[in-house]
Amino acid sequence: MNKIVSEEEWVEARKAFLKKEKEFTALRDQLSQQRRDLPWVSVSKEYVFEGQNGKQTLSELFDGRSQLIVYHFMFDPSWEAGCAHCSFWADNFKGNIVHLNQRDVTMIAVSRAPYTKIAEYKKRMGWEFKWVSSYDTDFNYDYHVAFTQEELAKNEAFYNYASYKPSPTAEREGVSVFFKDSRGRVFHSYSAYARGIDMLNVAYHYLDLVPKGRDEAGHDFPQFWVRRHDEYNS
Repeated sequence: MNKIVSEEEWVEARKAFLKKEKEFTALRDQLSQQRRDLPWVSVSKEYVFEGQNGKQTLSELFDGRSQLIVYHFMFDPSWEAGCAHCSFWADNFKGNIVHLNQRDVTMIAVSRAPYTKIAEYKKRMGWEFKWVSSYDTDFNYDYHVAFTQEELAKNEAFYNYASYKPSPTAEREGVSVFFKDSRGRVFHSYSAYARGIDMLNVAYHYLDLVPKGRDEAGHDFPQFWVRRHDEYNS
């Protein structure tokens, strides 16, 4: 239980904390601008994905827009279902993509699993967002969300801009952003991984508002509680 005070004392405490929230908002705006100001990398490799519309290149996935957000959804080709934790993130996509489209942004998910498995799992989850397979490409490896057998054997890889021990899983989560100019050239502008993708999970932001918060501290695996939305008991 927190300290119990009068309404007047609560308002004063809340006003003091509001100052800190406003400082954080201003800092977040500054960081967002600095993120947009980061240098870009030209994407010269040709990637071909498979989805509901057949084969499509990375350039075609923009769907006529200039900005593309890719959620790197963990779904190894050997798995029968997508990652439960990525599924938690994907549950937050519904309702947002239509608004992103109005701001010249296309958002999709990409996984290494064959499209037949993706389509089956997507139907099970009741999702409608575009989700394509990178099965026959180096895309996931090039953007550091999948690890080769050699990296797994050495237990040494590169993830979240640092040395990483990937064993036993060959998959990790992330988000990447691309831009296509008027000449059709594609550029990689941003990628984030691990806690860097928190901004995509609206449910976590709601949990941050309540007294118990995320209630994950003290656990070896903080997301121990997460299940696919059709696997909760109630």
